Amino acid sequence: MKGSHEVPRENQSSVDPADVARFNRLGELWWDKTGKMGILHDINPIRVEYVRLQASRHLGRERDADLAGLSIADIGCGGGILAEALAELGAKVTGVDPAPNNVEIARRHAAKSGLDIDYRNTTAEALAATGESFDIVTALEVIEHVEGPKAFVATLARLVKPGGLLFLATIDRTFKSFVLAIVGAEYVLGWVPRGTHSHEKFVRPDELSGWLRVAGMREIDRAGMSFSPLTRQWAKGADTGVNYLMAAKKDG
Repeated sequence: MKGSHEVPRENQSSVDPADVARFNRLGELWWDKTGKMGILHDINPIRVEYVRLQASRHLGRERDADLAGLSIADIGCGGGILAEALAELGAKVTGVDPAPNNVEIARRHAAKSGLDIDYRNTTAEALAATGESFDIVTALEVIEHVEGPKAFVATLARLVKPGGLLFLATIDRTFKSFVLAIVGAEYVLGWVPRGTHSHEKFVRPDELSGWLRVAGMREIDRAGMSFSPLTRQWAKGADTGVNYLMAAKKDG
């Protein structure tokens, strides 16, 4: 099936060395809110609120509760933008990234922020092999960069405790996403470095939902993220034709 890229088998690394090298070179740019990674800072409040809201709905917590007491694995944590925000809400966060420079940047920034985050320079497959599991697993803006995304989803599912949640964010494989996420974001506006994305590796929402079912998880929500050029702000909505979020639960 187009877009599935099923190279890795179970326990085989999903890491794309070229992508890891590309992100490994970003260094301090991770925390430059006006630089090439600024878009992640712009959308991070939406991502964090999505995780918090779904956790309050599906993990038996009070509606407006924070994430205190929950264990979270942030897969593909990069420089720690999402991991720090989740830790600030009280979660016990483990950040995982195969790029050593990313992990070093994340550790240093967390120390400056006074946050205790367990950062590890490893892969999702290696983490799953340890037998560890978490209340919540996040892999946001990651799956479009891996080899064997279906197998990667299965690995993520193995990391989720029974009754726990998995959150994914990625880009739909549409003509609209090619125009906006690649031509616009990379070549016209320069929001992200050129060559960051490959359109054929984008994932249709129904594809992702199907991979989750095969992995023993159930989609519980999906939402789009869209940018308004008039307000220059990002918002969550119904349009999943470019950027979207998805939440799934492991029953049991």
